[in-house]
Amino acid sequence: MRQDEIWDAETARRYDTPGTGMFAPEVLGPAVDRLAELADGGRALEFAIGTGRVAVPLAERGVPVTGIELSRPMVDQLRTKADEAAIPVIIGDMATATAPGEYALVYLVYNTISNLLTQAEQVECFRNAARHLTPGGRFVIELWVPELQRLPPGQQATVWHCEPGYIGLDTYDVLRQHVVSHHFRFDDGRQARLFRSPHRYIWPAELDLMAQLAGFEPESRHADWTGAAFTAESRSHVSVYRIPPSG
Repeated sequence: MRQDEIWDAETARRYDTPGTGMFAPEVLGPAVDRLAELADGGRALEFAIGTGRVAVPLAERGVPVTGIELSRPMVDQLRTKADEAAIPVIIGDMATATAPGEYALVYLVYNTISNLLTQAEQVECFRNAARHLTPGGRFVIELWVPELQRLPPGQQATVWHCEPGYIGLDTYDVLRQHVVSHHFRFDDGRQARLFRSPHRYIWPAELDLMAQLAGFEPESRHADWTGAAFTAESRSHVSVYRIPPSG
């Protein structure tokens, strides 16, 4: 599955769920608050900006936001909310594409760095972030923690979410450090709709090493956007890395 095949026009049309899921105020609000704080009055660049879930409310907070995005259909959906003058977007891969100018903040949310399916590409993503940042600038990544502790011997899948009308499960290839997320949506009928996306999972310590290779220093790691402590039981984390200030 290529990324441009996954994030097609149909996916873009279904992606936004205003007020619920990842668009719920209790999910989105703290992320925007924290990113606005980290931007500290400077410009922000979002890798994999998508339909503007975070970029639009962040720009409304007065933070100038530019985006990089591989999927043109996702950008088309963004354009129903903000035009090019409000939020410029460069079409390209977040590991290699460049945006004009320098930024105080580069951010990559909702596990999206794992869409890069090799370790080399993920390291290049860090290096690309570093190229865009001013001295003292920050790179923020929101990422889930692999749930391999929940995999008994011989089992290849975990159900990570279940609610009426929806089941989410992940199938693991521990040899290649790959996982495929399966999202099943259904009603009272006999048919279900399936969306699948491949990922390469990254351990927190591995992420820190990628940052070091790109010239970053670790600044903070929390379990969520509100600043909760990161522990061995945390299912995700928000990690902040910083380019050392000049001088």
